[in-house]
Amino acid sequence: MDKLRILVLCGRSPRHLYVANALCEAADVLAIVQETGGEWNARKVLKTLRPDNFFRKLWRWLRDRRRYTGNREALFFFNDGNPVLDQPERVKEVPHINHPDVIRLTDELDPDLIAVFGTSLIRGDLLQRGRQGIVNLHGGLSPEYRGADCTFWALYNAEPEKIGCTLHYIDAGIDTGRLIAHVSPEITPDDDELTLFWRSVKNSAQVYAELMQKLEQGESPGVVQPGKGRLYQVKQRGLQQEQVVERKLQEGLLSDLNLGLRVKWFSAE
Repeated sequence: MDKLRILVLCGRSPRHLYVANALCEAADVLAIVQETGGEWNARKVLKTLRPDNFFRKLWRWLRDRRRYTGNREALFFFNDGNPVLDQPERVKEVPHINHPDVIRLTDELDPDLIAVFGTSLIRGDLLQRGRQGIVNLHGGLSPEYRGADCTFWALYNAEPEKIGCTLHYIDAGIDTGRLIAHVSPEITPDDDELTLFWRSVKNSAQVYAELMQKLEQGESPGVVQPGKGRLYQVKQRGLQQEQVVERKLQEGLLSDLNLGLRVKWFSAE
């Protein structure tokens, strides 16, 4: 049986490359599209430069610089700490994921499926591409945890059992498309937000690869999400919320959970 022909849209961090490599093993990857920037217009620039937005983004950048020191993410996903794509010749760089070049490339390659992880929000004409649709790997369990920083918010809400990733079809909403699978990682007492998120992604890469095989065999996983759940935005996370999560972890939020890897597939059958 021929492998599924897919177009991968992803970011450029080590976790994104790891997932792309898993997909390259499981499917016939026609191209790996990476965005080098973002969509900008006058309105967005003015909004970004507003003092409240500017200082929030600066604080977040400084915080992440501190958290990601020591090449932690690369070492988590790649044993030698050197994150590389197995098929770098497949890479196509675009200014942003909704750029007309992505539409042209998709129409030229005519993939069976578009597989997404770590891009900005997909909208417009691209939503209509892919004969079998567009699948996304989201870093939270939809619908309860949609949007940004979902591992963080599960910790903030004292719901570590609800940490994980979702494979879902993309529609015009934010993480609202038909559910394919939930992937929840093993949790250990020594974990923090990043190790939990990264382990969720690492486990999900293998489930993503398994999805390619299911689709090749004619299976059609996916069910409508049961409600809208909760949508978290970047701007909701501040220093006060960070301190709450830090205190809960220090008080033993992750102790005595005894939670291993959990994978739940969703099927209308």
